[in-house]
Amino acid sequence: MDKGIHFISGLPRSGSTLLAALLRQNPSLHANITSPVGSLMVGALHTMSAAHEGSVFIDDSRRTAVLRGLFEGYYHDVHPDKTVLDTNRLWCSKLPTLKTLYPQAKLVCCVRHVPWIYDSMEQLVQRNALTPSKVFGFEASGTVYDRFETLNRSNGMVGFAWTGLRQAFYGSDPERLLLVRFETLTINPAFALRHIYAFLGFPPFEHDTENIDFDVSEFDNYLGTPGLHTVGRSVKAAPRRTILPPELFNRVAVDTFWNDPALNPNGVKVI
Repeated sequence: MDKGIHFISGLPRSGSTLLAALLRQNPSLHANITSPVGSLMVGALHTMSAAHEGSVFIDDSRRTAVLRGLFEGYYHDVHPDKTVLDTNRLWCSKLPTLKTLYPQAKLVCCVRHVPWIYDSMEQLVQRNALTPSKVFGFEASGTVYDRFETLNRSNGMVGFAWTGLRQAFYGSDPERLLLVRFETLTINPAFALRHIYAFLGFPPFEHDTENIDFDVSEFDNYLGTPGLHTVGRSVKAAPRRTILPPELFNRVAVDTFWNDPALNPNGVKVI
């Protein structure tokens, strides 16, 4: 990774796949859906901790070398002229670790009005009515209320990502964060990309938002959730009505904290 690494994180169903699909158009960038490096790093951190007797032989310099080796090894076949953007919802909660490993790295966080995240997942479930999803443990008997609670719990797909985002948002490195609203990315992708490039220090690049080529359907089928990472041929907003019961929609409407300047004391940039 001679050209360095940055990270994409944030909330699910909020545009990270679309952003990666767009960034891949730039021959100087490497981006994709969630990589396994985050899970590998968590496993390595545990193995090198005092929970294992071998940790007496491991100091911080070795920990750093091992963790950097995970990234270097996973991306060993990426062309040296490319800058890597690794995607994982874990990264918001691991910003201090990333800062230690890669002092120049920054974090682009995709966000969305929170009720629509739950709505988007429910749309997928109901669209795939014959295929139980791994996201919900392949449970076939639950209702929208059960699925809402599963997503919302602290280790759920949405709950974990949301609390990790808040940790980074109110942490000590606000200058490393850029929040990109799903609404901005889908309504005005050129504007969003221009700000992302400026934030990461990349030279401008003209993206083709009307001709996107990206297909990871095999991965989605493995998860029992066809369409989870589907990206349309062109970028466009698709207004529709929610299928969530109103009490569920309203319950998390207040969780879109980044839209209120009074709740942004660190001045994190939001576009």
